[in-house]
Amino acid sequence: MVENKEIPFDPTPLENVYINLRSVEQSVDLLTSSLIKRQTPAQMLHWTLKALRLTDLTTLSGDDTRANVERLCFRAAHPFPERHLAGAAVGSIHTAAVCVYPSRVRDAYESLKALGRESEIGIAAVATGFPSGLYPLKSRLAEIEYAIDQGASEIDIVVDRSLVLNNKWKQLYDEIVQMRHACGDRAHLKTILGIGECGTMVNVYKASMVAMMAGSDFIKTSTGKEAVNATLPVGLVMIRAIQEFRRLTGKKIGLKPAGGVRTVKDAVAWMIMIQETLGDEWLQPELFRFGASGLLDDVEKQYYNLTAKYVQSAHEKAVKA
Repeated sequence: MVENKEIPFDPTPLENVYINLRSVEQSVDLLTSSLIKRQTPAQMLHWTLKALRLTDLTTLSGDDTRANVERLCFRAAHPFPERHLAGAAVGSIHTAAVCVYPSRVRDAYESLKALGRESEIGIAAVATGFPSGLYPLKSRLAEIEYAIDQGASEIDIVVDRSLVLNNKWKQLYDEIVQMRHACGDRAHLKTILGIGECGTMVNVYKASMVAMMAGSDFIKTSTGKEAVNATLPVGLVMIRAIQEFRRLTGKKIGLKPAGGVRTVKDAVAWMIMIQETLGDEWLQPELFRFGASGLLDDVEKQYYNLTAKYVQSAHEKAVKA
């Protein structure tokens, strides 16, 4: 990833923001529905493998143990049995990263190192009082330092939503800047907005802009613990903020939907929306990720089904020829 640096706080992009939710929902439908229906089995196979490579495979349970993390890392590195890779180079198919609590980062690092994949698969740690963000700033910053020292290469911070709800944008900016500095050049910074607790789409847009001003490399929808998590409409609002920030600064900021992306069909809708708005250049791990724990189950299922369909279609064409 290219590290984002903070820019001076500017309230101007936060002024006169108006979002028509119905219009956003209609735009999402226009961007995704018809295109999803037109995908061929070969195209769906491509999207399925793309979704896998863009996934931060996640475990954020209260009963996480070293054994859980070891299994997570093995699955991230070897999502399919080698005999089912359909000609792909062994080792080329893996998730973008694993995502764990700070206390499990060392387990993840040692597991990936044992697999020889520590340079290929990132380690993301949720930090700063996940999932609420309602902890003293000093302890939240210390948590970032701890996670990086344990081997994290990416830090998924969570904002204090009370600052969003009370429109304390400068204070939110200042806190994220300090988190950016805590990451330094040792870890990339993803900022979780907790969109289900931000109140309005306007607040989501403004929080996105503030997070990017403060130096976030990614903006992320959710912790996965809120009642409402990643939805396509909220994703489009965040995309519009990314587009506007790029227009203002020339910087490319990544997007990570998390929570609620459970099937390949869900993932394809997100990837098509990204393709139609931000372009193909965003469909790479440096600029787009899925935060998911269950998505890989459906990826595996669909991969086997689609591979069979693809082979059958190729055979039928060969027979006709």
